[in-house]
Amino acid sequence: MRHVFLLFLSFCNFISFGQLSDADFIQDRYTKSIYDIPMRDGNTLHTIVYSPKDTTQTYPFLMKRTCYGISPYSADKMPSRLGPSPFLMRDLYIFVYQDVRGRYMSEGMFDNMRPHIKGNKPKLKNTAKIDESSDTYDTIDWLLKNIDHHNGRVGQWGISYPGFYTAAALPEAHPALVASSPQAPISDFYFDDFHHNGAFLLSYFMTFPVFGVQKSGKVNRSWYADGWNMINQLGLNRKDHYSFYKELTRNHRIDTLYKDNFFWDQVVNHPDYDSFWQKRNLLPHLRDIDHAVLTVGGLFDAEDLYGPLNIFKTIEKYNPKATNRLVMGPWSHGDWAREKGQQKVNHIYFGDSISTYYQKNIEFPFFTFYLKEKGDMMLAKAHIFDTGSKEWKTFKEWPSGENHTLRFSQNQTLTIDKKVASSSVFTYISDPNNPVPFRSEISPVTFTPRRYMTDDQRHASTRPDVLHFATSAFDNEITLSGSITANLIVTTDAEDMDLVVKIIDQYPSEGQNNTNSPKDVQMDGYQQLIRSEVFRGRYRKGFDKPSPFTPNERTKISIPIQDILHTFKKGHKLVVQIQSSWFPFIDVNPQKYVTNIYKATPYDYKIAKITLHGDSEIIIGP
Repeated sequence: MRHVFLLFLSFCNFISFGQLSDADFIQDRYTKSIYDIPMRDGNTLHTIVYSPKDTTQTYPFLMKRTCYGISPYSADKMPSRLGPSPFLMRDLYIFVYQDVRGRYMSEGMFDNMRPHIKGNKPKLKNTAKIDESSDTYDTIDWLLKNIDHHNGRVGQWGISYPGFYTAAALPEAHPALVASSPQAPISDFYFDDFHHNGAFLLSYFMTFPVFGVQKSGKVNRSWYADGWNMINQLGLNRKDHYSFYKELTRNHRIDTLYKDNFFWDQVVNHPDYDSFWQKRNLLPHLRDIDHAVLTVGGLFDAEDLYGPLNIFKTIEKYNPKATNRLVMGPWSHGDWAREKGQQKVNHIYFGDSISTYYQKNIEFPFFTFYLKEKGDMMLAKAHIFDTGSKEWKTFKEWPSGENHTLRFSQNQTLTIDKKVASSSVFTYISDPNNPVPFRSEISPVTFTPRRYMTDDQRHASTRPDVLHFATSAFDNEITLSGSITANLIVTTDAEDMDLVVKIIDQYPSEGQNNTNSPKDVQMDGYQQLIRSEVFRGRYRKGFDKPSPFTPNERTKISIPIQDILHTFKKGHKLVVQIQSSWFPFIDVNPQKYVTNIYKATPYDYKIAKITLHGDSEIIIGP
């Protein structure tokens, strides 16, 4: 019945948009023009402009720059949708799509997270210096001079890598750029996407053909499919990726597959946070921003959760002239751009039409106000979705909330804001030949492993290599809100190790299944993952300063974990699990200190004894 109701709502939206489908509306209201826009170094960037046919008024530009192609490339073919949402598309803008440098139909060489060049203004004597900010600047300048019927205002948006291109244009922006919305943006590849706190995300194995192969000439279709075909011949298309990746990594077959892949070569030869990665960190360049920014992310985004939170916080800290806002919803990667009716992540249902709410009540007013100077700008500083009470909450600042401290007590109990005996110790054995699975189900590890972000952790709770701490059932609900830091005191007899910290909401033992629950999943006693992070122990003194552990020496490791807003309901329990592997989401640490883990041999993988000390704690709050 709910499905029928949602279809009815979709039909009502269709009627309210004026009968025409999105594709028909675009055909009826927009014209298409194609340009190769010259940059300051002489290369051209392929750009498609969709302009309203009604030329009796002026319109703002709304631009997306992407490395994923801007098809359809043919002059006589129109896309099925334009812009971030149908609400904006139907309100009429001049939509601009551009292939970034070195991709598809644009000239130049592609560079992942191209470093920003400070002070790279158009009047520099050495005009050959380029970055994503200068390419955006030159594009905007050309559009203002060569496209008719505009109102002189430019906005930009993009999701994931296009979110990075949006954020990369914020420093030293063109004066006409007045509104930017980086969505699921990458800010630093060493902490987002390919790495988490020094650990390599093996789940990104399939992406290297996309980002590590240069094209030859101008192409309007993908040129990197051969890399995928080679991988599939090895059996990556089989369902059991746990065993597949164990075989692949131990036999060093990745190097054979990617021997001509420039990005894989860069990752392998820069295992530490050296100058190669540091200069690709966008955050230090987010200064002197003076226009409106709406950063958007998903609280269950397995790709880019670090990026949006840290871009927002950096702009907030260093840019008092910027109008800075944040939206974090109950979405996986980019889900806010599409309305699925029911918003679910894996087995967990969060509500109906949540993406439409965001598009209509947050994104649409933002661009309308700053680009068309219409409406009222009453948006809060931060719109954050409470993933436990399942409702939107607004904040005057973020992070926000009360401070709470979680501590580990005897009998593996967890306390909140209560002192415990610091003499307790908790020990487990970590075997790299038998790593802890990151999912409760045997399934393929996709490009973006979306489901694990709310997955049931009961599969890990009974393993001897996982420490499991739980509170008693709550008599009253409690909300955890803000940033998280796990300050763990550990000893080990190994030279290296990883630490994985998971914060979990354990449901009551009965009455949890309802009409929104999956038919084949028992929700009674479900241990829903809320927040989690890995830390590669060799980087405890600095990500550019790897060092082995001194066996059996007490060591403090501070692990930053992404922000939380979650209400634990009455009858639920708060659980923390700690382990040292998370496979095959994260590569396995051999636990013997080697200079470069990417080049570890099968003989380097050693069993480790790891002890957590009772004076460890997890701090949550603003």
